[in-house]
Amino acid sequence: MHNNKISPLIQFHFLLPVSFTQRTLVKDVIRDLFKKEKTRLETLQYIFCSDEYLLEINKQHLQHNYYTDIITFDLSDKPNAVTGEIYISVDRVKDNAQTYKVPLKHELLRVIFHGALHLCGYKDKSEKDQALMRKAEDKYLQYYLSKIK
Repeated sequence: MHNNKISPLIQFHFLLPVSFTQRTLVKDVIRDLFKKEKTRLETLQYIFCSDEYLLEINKQHLQHNYYTDIITFDLSDKPNAVTGEIYISVDRVKDNAQTYKVPLKHELLRVIFHGALHLCGYKDKSEKDQALMRKAEDKYLQYYLSKIK
């Protein structure tokens, strides 16, 4: 294959089982997200893990002693080319889906897009930034849903 435009590598790794279908479409939407956000993606690894696994990462790397649904690491070594690792606690996502009364698949996608948006420069520390992040998450969730109809 002599295609000069190499598609960014996106991989999903499962340290515990999770029902997650249409992975190719999800990867396509993530690639589109980076294009629409004008951020060049090189490689992106998603690691789906347990609360305990992510808590250890949170303690070791961020000095935070609490559960979270996602931790995003920007491992880029080149300017203008994103290489990232995104760790997602399946336990937290399941709990959040129940808490917010949304389908598990939608909450999982929201978190997947949330991590990608962080790598595109979105923040979520202030209320204003959280509102912008939520709006972007909703945009890409709707974009994904429009692709499966």
